[in-house]
Amino acid sequence: MSYKVSMVSLGCPKNQVDAEAMLFSLQKEGFELTPVEAEADAIIINTCGFIESAKAEAIENILECAAYKKDGRLKALIVTGCLAERYKDDVTEEIPEVDVVVGIGSNKDIARITREAIEGSRKNSYGPKEDLDLNCQRILGGMPFTAYIKISEGCNNCCTYCAIPKIRGKMRSRKIEDIVKEAERLADGGVTELIVVAQDTTAYGEDIYGRSMLPELLSKLAGIEKLHWIRTLYTYPERITDELLEVIGREKKLVEYLDIPLQHADKAILKRMNRRGDRESLTALIKRIREKLPEVTLRTTFITGFPGETDEQFCSLHEFVKEIRFDRLGCFTYSAEEDTIAAAFEDQLDEQVKNDRMELIMADQMMIAAEKNEEKIGSVVEVLIEGWDDYIKCYFGRSRADAPEIDGKVFFTSDAPLVIGDYVYVLVNDCLEYDLLGEKTDEPTE
Repeated sequence: MSYKVSMVSLGCPKNQVDAEAMLFSLQKEGFELTPVEAEADAIIINTCGFIESAKAEAIENILECAAYKKDGRLKALIVTGCLAERYKDDVTEEIPEVDVVVGIGSNKDIARITREAIEGSRKNSYGPKEDLDLNCQRILGGMPFTAYIKISEGCNNCCTYCAIPKIRGKMRSRKIEDIVKEAERLADGGVTELIVVAQDTTAYGEDIYGRSMLPELLSKLAGIEKLHWIRTLYTYPERITDELLEVIGREKKLVEYLDIPLQHADKAILKRMNRRGDRESLTALIKRIREKLPEVTLRTTFITGFPGETDEQFCSLHEFVKEIRFDRLGCFTYSAEEDTIAAAFEDQLDEQVKNDRMELIMADQMMIAAEKNEEKIGSVVEVLIEGWDDYIKCYFGRSRADAPEIDGKVFFTSDAPLVIGDYVYVLVNDCLEYDLLGEKTDEPTE
C-alpha cells in the first residue's frame, strides 16, 4: 500500500540537507510526498534544538501537526533532527502527541520506521551519530536552482555555550571527490547556486587530510561548468587564511561573501566562550579581508548577555560593530542550554539586560545597513531571479551579496517577461533598510 508523507523541516541549512536526504529515501521506498499536511498518513517534523527559541518553535509545530489526527487521516507523527537526538525518549514522554522519535543516526532507516509507525509501531530509534550518511542523494526542498551542500558533520570547537558537539558529535569531513560528485549531480539537475555549509567550513578536512582543505575544495567546485555562484557559510575567524582569500578572489564563481560568526569582540568574553581572538586581532582580520577582497560582503553574528558580560565589555562590542560596519549582522541573546559549560556559570545575566543590549546593536546595524544600501544606488548588480511579487508587480531575487533566508532581496521591474532562475543585471535606483529596488538593465561593460 502506498502512503502519503509530509515533512516540516526547521532550523539551519545543515538540517535542511538532512531533511532532503530523508525525502529521497522515502520516495525511493514508494512513499508519495505531499506538501499538504492534511493529506498525509505521516508527518515528519525535522527539528532544531540548538537554543530555547528553536525548541519552542519545534514544539509549536509538533502540536499544530498533531491536530491533523482529529480527522483520522494522520496515523503517525514522527520527530527527527536535533531535538530528537538531544532529548530522545523525553520527547514522547513530554509530548504524548508524538508517536515516534528518530535520532540522526537512524535517518537512513526513515522509510522503514515511517511505514511501521503508520501501521502502529511506537518504537523510538537512535542509531550511533556516526551512522548519519553524508553521501546520500536528496530531493531539494527549496528553489530548484539553489542547493546547500554539507561538507562535514559535527564540530570539534566545543564553544562553552553550544550543544552541537553533544548533539552531532565530533567533526567528520567528507572526501573531496564525494563532495564534487554530489555538486556535479546537483548542477546536472539544474542547480546554479551552490552554498557550502558545515558547522565550521574552514575546519573542513583537518580530520582526514591533516589540514584545512577548504581552499582546494572550493577550487574544484569552481571548475564545475554549470555552476554560476558558489557561496560559503560558517567560516571561523582564526582559520581564514590568505590561501582561502586568494582562491575566493581568483575564482569568479566564488562569490565574495564571507559569513564569519564572531559572537563577541571582548577578549575575556571570547575566552570564556572557548573562542580565540580579541578586538584588535578581529579588526586586523577584517582589514586584511577587505584589502584582499575589496568587493567582499561580510556577515557575522553576535551574542549579547553572555554570563559575566559587563557594561564595559558590551560597550566594547557595541563600538566594534559601529567601527567595522558589517554588511550583514545578526544578534542573539545568550541562551543557557542544558549540558553546556556556560549554563553552569554563576554570573548569568537578566533577560531584560540581554534583550536591551541586543536591541541596541540591531538598531545601529539597521542604520549601517541602510547607509550601505544607499551607497549602492546608481550601481548595477547581478541578480538571481527568485520570483514575481504580484502585489507590487515586480520581480525579486538576490544579489551576490545576499544569502537565502538570512539576507535581503532585490526588487526590480522589467519591460519584458523574465524566467525564474535566470541571472540578470539590475540598475539600483532606490533602497530600503535591507532591500534594494531597481530595474533590469544590460550587462555592464568592463
